[in-house]
Amino acid sequence: MAAEFIKLYPENPDPRKIQKIVNILLDGGVIIYPTDTVYGMGCNIHNLRAVERIAQIKGIKVKKHNFSFICYDLSNISEYTRALSTPVFKMMKKALPGPYTFILEANNSVPKILNSNKKTVGIRVPDHAIPRLLVKELGSPILTTSIRDEDDIIEYSTDPELIYEKFRDLVDVVIDGGYGNNVGSTILDCTGEEIEVVRQGLGSVEDIMGY
Repeated sequence: MAAEFIKLYPENPDPRKIQKIVNILLDGGVIIYPTDTVYGMGCNIHNLRAVERIAQIKGIKVKKHNFSFICYDLSNISEYTRALSTPVFKMMKKALPGPYTFILEANNSVPKILNSNKKTVGIRVPDHAIPRLLVKELGSPILTTSIRDEDDIIEYSTDPELIYEKFRDLVDVVIDGGYGNNVGSTILDCTGEEIEVVRQGLGSVEDIMGY
């Protein structure tokens, strides 16, 4: 059955449509949705079958891939990460919501969720109402991975209608939240002594590191 194509306006998402998508996530569905950077593919982190479906669609192995979680805010991050140092927490507070992914030490609940021996987890709080509302209504984070484009020049798919054409038979919902960006999030590894910039993306490192 083809995926549903659901139009949502980021500045005022329809609560009934949000609830409909949340019900699909609770039922083990896989969705494609906009963020403040690129379109992402995701599912309820507590549904291993859905996580494995995403891995299959992308041709990756759950045990080896570095997935990120989209959270509503910083309040429930401690459910998935080890204690954060004060500088890291302050930096995250300054940066989020925003176009950043923070790689943090995972606590024991992450390997159980993903059925892997992952020691780290990426945390995202996008500055975008649609994924944050979905997470808030779902009551738990969404696993997220970027939609890559096969075109070498454009790294990410930005047009929701083209994304729908490509993934309509693979996922359950494609959300049309308008054109996406084609620059990913800035990835910061906070697991070592020094904070390391893994990838410079949309988010400015200088703005949040205070230099």
